[in-house]
Amino acid sequence: MNRPPPTTVVVVGGGIAGLAAAWELVAGSERAGRAAPEVHVLEAGDRVGGKVQSAEFAGRRVDLGADSFLARRPEATDLCRELGLTGELVPVGASGASVWARGRLRSMPTGLNLGVPTRWWPLLRSGVLSPGESLRVARDLVLPHPAARGSAGDRSVGDIVGERLGRPVVERLVDPLVGGINAGGVDELSAAASFPQLLAASERHGSLMRGLRPTPSPSGEPGRPSPIFWSLTGGTARLAGALAEALAGSGATIRTDTSVRSIRRQEAGRSGRAGWRLALEGPGIGPAGGPDRLQADCVVLAVPAAEAAVLLAPLEPSAAGRLEALAYAAVAVVTLSIPSGAIGVPLRGTGFLVPRNTTIDDRRALITACTYLGRKWPHLTRPGDELVRASVGRFADDRHRGLDDAELATSVFGELARILDVHGAPLDQLVTRWDRGLPQYGVGHLTAVGEIDRAVAGLPGLAVAGAAYRGVGIPACIGSGRAAARRVLDSVCPGATAGGAPLEPENTR
Repeated sequence: MNRPPPTTVVVVGGGIAGLAAAWELVAGSERAGRAAPEVHVLEAGDRVGGKVQSAEFAGRRVDLGADSFLARRPEATDLCRELGLTGELVPVGASGASVWARGRLRSMPTGLNLGVPTRWWPLLRSGVLSPGESLRVARDLVLPHPAARGSAGDRSVGDIVGERLGRPVVERLVDPLVGGINAGGVDELSAAASFPQLLAASERHGSLMRGLRPTPSPSGEPGRPSPIFWSLTGGTARLAGALAEALAGSGATIRTDTSVRSIRRQEAGRSGRAGWRLALEGPGIGPAGGPDRLQADCVVLAVPAAEAAVLLAPLEPSAAGRLEALAYAAVAVVTLSIPSGAIGVPLRGTGFLVPRNTTIDDRRALITACTYLGRKWPHLTRPGDELVRASVGRFADDRHRGLDDAELATSVFGELARILDVHGAPLDQLVTRWDRGLPQYGVGHLTAVGEIDRAVAGLPGLAVAGAAYRGVGIPACIGSGRAAARRVLDSVCPGATAGGAPLEPENTR
């Protein structure tokens, strides 16, 4: 008796979501006790990992994209366990951060929940707000508030916080933190998608601040605090590298410099089921190289929204239209090595945030945040220099794109010199640009995502994944990729996968 050929799955996109989808296809099949599909990962660039990337700088390997992942969500730590990386997990080496407010760096008050104060006294003592502005916040604790529900079950983060605690809290705490995480403005940012706890608290009677306080443990004892963020001893990009190595060892094929021009439905794939035909392009494809077509039973699209829209347009125009409308913010990261003795301001905590309305030397600031890399990650500490990393760019503020790398590094260093009292010049500098850095989750984003999901569900054997949908952080993207892999396998082999935890909106990178 002839056995049918294995199911063939093509993952389009080799970022962390695409790699996680491929891993779920392999490891999930093993857990379910069934034959693993034939997996092909196609990446248009010359390397996999997407924005989870690192480079050698000043004698150390530093992350160029996200330098940590959220510990609260299990997707990334579970993947580390599966890859044998648990022993390499490292927590943040410092605590606390500052914000440039009212003319100087001020420590962020304790008791914040994503920038929203949950206790009044630490806020007053911090000096981030004036005494009068702090008194405005105190009204939330003493005056009753009715529940307030958005017309579509969603509101902007800025609208909720501004209404209950005042605009100074929005501008100096919430927007620098939550807006910085998403490289956008909280006045447009969906609370349902980025900060669901805030939306839920606003829909209950009573104080918003009290509603956002952490729930005590059942025993009533705080216990030993768990890390909020993790990285790996070789940097967060080590996760993407280890994942690619594990996939190659499992028999999956990873092809870089290979983009997909189009996807078309075909009546029957290699297994005898209806499947998909992908048209490929790239420097090694065509008459002088490999085949320019690939047949698959299933396809996972783990690419940015605009690319997914192009591929879906002939198949599902309504989903393509929703994806095409999703905006992205262009951002950049400037990593600097600065002589230790050249910094006059003590470096406290992990770094500082810069509100969007900040002016430095009579110009609107370019930088949005600065991380003290050697303080945050002690394994990056070396005698003689301090590594700092500045972020620039927000949605609707892409001034950095008009500067070349040297000009951008000079401008960023000038602003850091003003804030940190730096003298002299940097020892080394590195500019990394992400022109399609972060998708913008406007009010109603999850409604649009639900419509995309329903439309794509009408294409059996095809699913979408990535940062465009339910979270921009590494755990959310891993979860998105693995869920997409389960969906496509279930569509051709119902009940073949064991399922997994439902995705939730992620509120941090």
